[in-house]
This record gives sequence, structure tokens and C-alpha cells, in this order.
Amino acid sequence: MTGTGLDGRSVIVTGAGSGIGRATARAFAAEGARVVVADLNAEGADAVVREIEEAGGTAVAVTGDLSEQAVVDRVTETAATRFGGVDVLVNNAGIMDRMSAVADVTDGEWERVIRIDLTAPFLLTRAVLPHMLAAGRGAIVNTASEASLRGSAAGAAYTAAKHGIVGLTRSLAVTYRDQGIRANAIAPGGTRTGLIPDVDADAHGPQVIGSYQRNIGRVAEAAEQAAAILFLASDAASNITGAILPVDAGWSAV
Repeated sequence: MTGTGLDGRSVIVTGAGSGIGRATARAFAAEGARVVVADLNAEGADAVVREIEEAGGTAVAVTGDLSEQAVVDRVTETAATRFGGVDVLVNNAGIMDRMSAVADVTDGEWERVIRIDLTAPFLLTRAVLPHMLAAGRGAIVNTASEASLRGSAAGAAYTAAKHGIVGLTRSLAVTYRDQGIRANAIAPGGTRTGLIPDVDADAHGPQVIGSYQRNIGRVAEAAEQAAAILFLASDAASNITGAILPVDAGWSAV
């Protein structure tokens, strides 16, 4: 991609140890950005850092549960001290639910999904905003989902969390657009990431939701989602904020 303006920028990518996050961290590094690879899995995060460094890029791993404030602070401080600030935040880390219908969602399933998929992005966004405001610029890209656009792509907990990500993105875009900060999100459809949700196929939610999956279309590669994230974070998207970009082979148009 030409004209990205990402060379030398400080970028945080969460969930960067695998899947879309891995592809995104590698894509930013290929553009000359310096990347904080944040992930719960230390082995995966370290492997991505090695891949980036072997390709001539710059990256550092920070591991831990991003729904914990101490981990969020460590990620932010690492970007600020090692790379001089935070220019781009990609809130990509997330987990799937069990496709449970509302009546079948346990407290544990609800709380875990909301904590990882919505609260963690909020905490990290809140932590990086002072750095972006001080610099007078910044780009935040959130990974929403096809489930943020409809009610038939996942269970109740995941759908609620991803709708919340859309609201968070739009609120950021409105309240900080005059301070040079842009906030956008991608809404991936089916993507080849190796993530297999723990689903009871006989439960009510999966049975109903499964009947709508015929419209999913072609399954994307992680690199295709990363390309969209890179675009939204780049100077090529300098006048785009508050956008929710479906990257779903037209599923949302059906």
C-alpha cells in the first residue's frame, strides 16, 4: 500500500498472536510501523515478534489478559516508552460465545464474552487516548463483526458485545474528531483463523442461527481483514471516521 504514512508510527495490535491480529501486526510492520504485539498467549506473541524481526521490522511482545487494568497499563506504557507514544490502536482481541440464545446464556458465558470483547477494548482505548490527545492525532480501529450488523450471526453475548463495539467506535468518532483522532471498525464475516467456537449443536441458539449461515459467502483469509484495518489506520483514510466497514464477501448486503 502506498501513501500509508505509517512508517515509524507506534502501533498496538491486540490479539496479535494469531489469526487476524497476527496478519495485522505483520502488515503494519511491513509498512515500517513499530508494533506492540499484545496477546494472552506468550508463545504466539513471541513467535509473531520473531517473524516481524526476521523480515526486518520492529516489534515487542506484551502478554496478559487485556481485561485487567494492570495489563492494559503495561501495553500502553510499553508503546509509549519503547516507541515514543501511541499513534494507532487496533482493538482486535476477542473470543466467541457458544451461540447461546438469551434463555440459555450462563452468567459465566455472558461475563467472559463482554469482558474480553467489549470491556477490554474500552479499557485500552481509555488508556491510549491521553497519548493521542497530547500528540493531536491518532487512529483507532476496532474489530467488530458481522454479528455487529445483524442478530443472526452469533449468540446473544457475542452479538451484544459486538454491537457495543460499534457504539463505542461511533462515540469515539463524534467526541474526538476535532482533536485529530479517528475511530473506525471493520465487521468481518467468515474468516479463516483457526478459531473454533465451543458449540452445542443441539441447543436452541445454534440450531436457529445455523439456518441463516447459508448467506455467509466466501470465507476470507486473515490477510484480507488486515488489509482493511491497515487502510482505516493509514493516511489514505484521513477523512474517514465513524465508519463500520463490512469485510464479509457481501454477507451484510444479502
